[in-house]
Amino acid sequence: MNTRFGEFGGTYISELLVPVLQELESSFKRARRDPKFNSELHYYLFEYAGRPTALYFAERLSKKLGGARIYLKREDLLHTGAHKINNTIGQLLLARYIGKSRVIAETGAGQHGVATATAAALFGLKCEIYMGAEDAKRQSLNVYRMKLLGAKVNIVDSGSRTLKDAINEALRDYATSFKDTHYVIGSALGPHPYPTIVKHFQSVIGKEARQQILKAEGRLPDYIVACVGGGSNAIGIFSAFLKDKGVRMIGVEAGGRGIRSGKHAARLSGDGRKGVLHGSFSYVLQDKYGQIRETHSVSAGLDYPAVGPEHAYLHEQRRVNYVSVRDSEALRGFHMLSQVEGIIPALESSHAVAYLPTLVKKCRKDAVIIVNLSGRGDKDVEYVARIEGELA
Repeated sequence: MNTRFGEFGGTYISELLVPVLQELESSFKRARRDPKFNSELHYYLFEYAGRPTALYFAERLSKKLGGARIYLKREDLLHTGAHKINNTIGQLLLARYIGKSRVIAETGAGQHGVATATAAALFGLKCEIYMGAEDAKRQSLNVYRMKLLGAKVNIVDSGSRTLKDAINEALRDYATSFKDTHYVIGSALGPHPYPTIVKHFQSVIGKEARQQILKAEGRLPDYIVACVGGGSNAIGIFSAFLKDKGVRMIGVEAGGRGIRSGKHAARLSGDGRKGVLHGSFSYVLQDKYGQIRETHSVSAGLDYPAVGPEHAYLHEQRRVNYVSVRDSEALRGFHMLSQVEGIIPALESSHAVAYLPTLVKKCRKDAVIIVNLSGRGDKDVEYVARIEGELA
């Protein structure tokens, strides 16, 4: 298993955790080849989580935007409301496979925390979630959902009080509890082997989408669009098309209040520079002294100063085009999909939806576009109503 994607990735962690992650890598390799493990994974993904998800032709949205045929990969239809359950079921089965009795996780928008707590309840494992205080305020419903599912929620009040700080605390916990604890990283980031593990469990999105679009259109899509925070939903759908040169892929980052404002989370499409954060070498938002900058996004799930190392590699290889969408545009995307298709998208997914008007203007009328709708917006409705009221 490669530890890097080009120069990106690696294992920049305490020496104490090196053998722990080596053991995790070897266990993951065994589990991936184990018919019993894969049978269980398939059973819970399909019978419990709700796979396969639909590839829905958004006819009214297509007409509104000018004729390109737009499909939505409906990860929002999964149990718990987002793609996160693909990874948490996989990693919780892996934790049980290697004999761990407790799991911990970080969460930003709360969806990964809810999905981890859900899988922990399903498999009977103890669960603790770390969440930044700012994110907990934005996503109070998800905090209650995690507690309802039996998880202990630790609110992190240090630093920027967002996802970065939640990961810091989770790593501190892991460094002292690894003998009985598995850390369920929620995105395609962190030290090796986590980016590869998360990609593996999310690759089901791309495998399904490829089969579904060939059935629906008789050909591969011209474009695939997905939002990118850490990057798990995006790498999940991109993974099945990376070798297809005719399929252009677009990752949409959080432009926040604009790149020039400095209040954003655009690492690849903004002013990120190469550096190390949370055990991995990638593109990071940092100042001239190498200190991690505070980020901003209307979406808690995209509000993170680094990006998964494979995305950094795909950016440098020019295989994926990374762009950014501002908060105001994401909110327009949120309303547009709700009103045109009757589907309320998560604010994370709204960034991908918001890029469609720009993309459609550039492509042929008969172009086929897939948008990975990574999650539903139930968690965001109260927050959007509040901030729009304040703006009004």
